[in-house]
Amino acid sequence: MAAIGIVNPKAEYARGLDAFNVNLSAARGLQEIMKPNLGPKGTLKMLVSGAGEITITKDGSELLNSMQITHPTASLIARTSASMDSNTGDGVTSTVLLIGEILKKSDAYLSEGVHPRIIANGLTEGRKHIPDALKAISIPFTFGRAMLHQIAKVSLQSKLPKETANTLVDVCVDAFMSVYNPEGDSVDLNMIEIMVMQHKLQIDTRLVKGLVLDHGARHVAMPKSVKNAYILTCNVSLEYEKTEVNSGFFYKTAEEREIMVKAEREFIDDRVKKIIELKRKVCSSDDVGFVVINLKGIDPLSLEMLAKENIVALRRAKRRNMERLTLACGGSATNSVEGLTEDCLGKAGKVYEHVLGENKYTFVEDCPDPKSVTILIHGPASYATKQIELAVKDALKAMANAVHDRAVLPGGGATEIALGKYLTKLSETADPKTKLGLEIFAESLQVIPLTLAANSGLDPRETITSLHCESTQRMSTDIGLDLDTGKPALSASLGIYDNFCVKRQSIVSAAVVASNFLLVDDIMRAGLSSLKGE
Repeated sequence: MAAIGIVNPKAEYARGLDAFNVNLSAARGLQEIMKPNLGPKGTLKMLVSGAGEITITKDGSELLNSMQITHPTASLIARTSASMDSNTGDGVTSTVLLIGEILKKSDAYLSEGVHPRIIANGLTEGRKHIPDALKAISIPFTFGRAMLHQIAKVSLQSKLPKETANTLVDVCVDAFMSVYNPEGDSVDLNMIEIMVMQHKLQIDTRLVKGLVLDHGARHVAMPKSVKNAYILTCNVSLEYEKTEVNSGFFYKTAEEREIMVKAEREFIDDRVKKIIELKRKVCSSDDVGFVVINLKGIDPLSLEMLAKENIVALRRAKRRNMERLTLACGGSATNSVEGLTEDCLGKAGKVYEHVLGENKYTFVEDCPDPKSVTILIHGPASYATKQIELAVKDALKAMANAVHDRAVLPGGGATEIALGKYLTKLSETADPKTKLGLEIFAESLQVIPLTLAANSGLDPRETITSLHCESTQRMSTDIGLDLDTGKPALSASLGIYDNFCVKRQSIVSAAVVASNFLLVDDIMRAGLSSLKGE
């Protein structure tokens, strides 16, 4: 009897090969679920929530986060893989496939009595060489529209139908280039607002060179549309507010009360009048508009005063939009109406209100040189808009990764083919203690091109053989699979790229997790739950 059985006879446990089989079955089960989704030709999964809400996607992170995974090993793999999405935006499905494949290849040797430490040592040795091997086959990234276009296209086509993806490529690239900072060679994706409107078709998704606010003007007499607008972004209370400390106001007569009310009103009116004075100063003609977007409240009397001057006023704007507004329109956000000048104002070609059902939206468009933009996603149903939203975020992240890495990798399985050959060559001169693990690592990497071929309706074994032959004949690390023709091709010439950081983290993470599972020799249900019934 195992030691845990002596300490607690009611404990549940598995030992040795049984423990490995528990982990293997979980990894392979998750692999079989995710495998059909890989690549542009992958299939979709339909997830139905407890409330009946439908999600149709093949985004690995969305699937793992939405599925109710109860098996502890599968849950660990899911968390490890899903964490990649927050770091790199992609590579979730590939990581799951690699972990499952490494454990599956190891199973045959463990069943024959090979010690798991021998395989784990080889995986660790191979993992150390992965970053340098990837650098050797990487392609330098030069910032430009053409290369960004290809990176976004590959990312979008792996998540969406080809026709839909092609219509979104320019939208994503234009948005990315708008917020790109050439001086710091960096990009803040938080400055790209993604707004969803559930109407029209997916192909109507467009880029707004400005901002879209999810509320409208607060007075019926205010203009619904203005052109050549000045934008005042402020954080000033235009309504009476209670004091922040405990205080009281006391009066003896009704006349004293009226005097206090009048003083309070004049205090707010003076602020509004200063805004009106600025408007009269800068708006010399009727074809020039004026818009006030305030973080705090505006009371009805103040709205009435602004409406009489044809000023569009929006109150209680979201805090995250305040920085975006100044980056999109120019000017600066002010915390006081004292000393307002024209330099405080931003500019927009047009500002108008759009009503969709019971919701109102305010469009701030045609800004001169926007450093913050909005991608407006359209779709006939919530599942369609959600699918596009996830794909757009991944495409933006893919371009940001390329800028950060200053390098990309050949796609279409070319990277895995090249790494497999590198590890195989390394195993020929490796120490006997690491040789087997390196060979398993090299073979496991081939699951990516094999799956791409299978999902495209091709013969996997025939395809992988032709890829290896073509790569050997040309002595090239850039030979990948053209999914349209089913033949080997130079991935870079087709514009098929993978992110450097995504591949590095995916492959290294898979090796680490698989090594940990290989070295597990006992699984026991620990904690007080094992003492039930005593």
